[in-house]
Amino acid sequence: MSVTSNNLPTAELQALDAAHHMHPFTTNDELKERGARVITQAKGVYIQDSEGNQILDAMAGLWCVNIGYGRQELIDAATRQMQELPFYNTFFNTTHTPAIALAAELAKLAPEGLNHVFFAGSGSEANDTNLRMVRTYWAEKGQPQKSNVIGRKNGYHGSTVGAGSLGGMSYMHAQGGMPIPGIHHINQPDWWAEGGDQKPDAFGLARAQELEAKILELGAENVAAFIAEPVQGAGGVIVPPATYWPEIQRICDKYNVLIIADEVICGFGRTGNWFGSTTMGIKPHIMTIAKGLSSGYAPIGGSIVCDEIAGVINAIEFNHGYTYSGHPVCAAVALANLRVMQDENVLEHVNNVAAPAFKEALEKLAEHPLVGGLNLCGMMASLPLTPHKEARAKFAMDEGTAGFMCRERCFANNLVMRHVGDRMIISPPLVITPEEIAVFHTRAKLALDDTYKALKDGDMLKVTS
Repeated sequence: MSVTSNNLPTAELQALDAAHHMHPFTTNDELKERGARVITQAKGVYIQDSEGNQILDAMAGLWCVNIGYGRQELIDAATRQMQELPFYNTFFNTTHTPAIALAAELAKLAPEGLNHVFFAGSGSEANDTNLRMVRTYWAEKGQPQKSNVIGRKNGYHGSTVGAGSLGGMSYMHAQGGMPIPGIHHINQPDWWAEGGDQKPDAFGLARAQELEAKILELGAENVAAFIAEPVQGAGGVIVPPATYWPEIQRICDKYNVLIIADEVICGFGRTGNWFGSTTMGIKPHIMTIAKGLSSGYAPIGGSIVCDEIAGVINAIEFNHGYTYSGHPVCAAVALANLRVMQDENVLEHVNNVAAPAFKEALEKLAEHPLVGGLNLCGMMASLPLTPHKEARAKFAMDEGTAGFMCRERCFANNLVMRHVGDRMIISPPLVITPEEIAVFHTRAKLALDDTYKALKDGDMLKVTS
């Protein structure tokens, strides 16, 4: 019997998984004890496990299945391309039609002036590309010392050594010698957790001005770029105050520092526009893309590059690239995905149907005694859990304990809602309907009720001192 037929009993699949499969961001020995959840099928906004449970996926996989599961158009695109040209590289003066067409389409969709695409296999790879590209750009401009890159604490840009260094996740930096030299970090614009008594606008301005202080500390002549997500995703859906990005833009313009907008999560409709940079009013020099580019159906990423940088890089042999840069099957799937989004007016659905219903459901959940507020931008949101709503207080126990309890109760109620620390993260497929959002609300409310009761019964609703 084939393992891939999904006909083996769950216990056998879990045993095989534990024996041979090393999972990302997982303590695999602990997973072996409890057994992995085996996902076998998916359709629309639902996934199905090996026990037949129909689970509403309010995370769209990993922020990526924007048009939902089971779209035949993408399956057909992959099949056709497999038959015509399953693979060829784009090295050695060679190209192929899927890469050509996808680069041209992305240039149409991107903000003005971003007309060039360097393909990668993932967002992590694309951010490694960005690091090398901005340093090479400044070196070719006669300023090789302009090589430092500034990111944000708790920002996420991938898990390769380069991308992991650009990100500001301290638990990642504790392993593998990160961050590499020349990478620096400033504080994140997380008003809910770190704003104290400041008003959001004042806090946002203060956090943005940390960038100016860091540039002056390093010397503007030594700073190549600032990298950030328009809305921090993996860090907890941190929506910056309205004052934040305009001040960041002013500072980067003043000191001639490039802006890399990491659109891996925010891109392709997640914030209600094609790109989060448009939503936030950012004028980036490079945008990192992946995830929603193919709705997760095929692994593909890239960097959309402005005319100025591309002009310099294109004049030299840029000694960088990947075997699967612009893979023809992945590019064909991404093109089909973008076509579906445009033909079905997915952005219009987000702005006029899904996002209003999503907001209404989340505002009701934010009234729960365990929820301290709501962070929301388009179709991405987080609900911070707290033992004291008014004080925006943290729990007097290890961070993430309450969040993990709530996540487990979500799964018990056939709902995927991720936790980052003690925040519950929501990022459903963009095509979700109001009726499906109502199902989400019911299951999420039940999970919050169960978690609150467990915390109360365990005397765990205590505030940190």
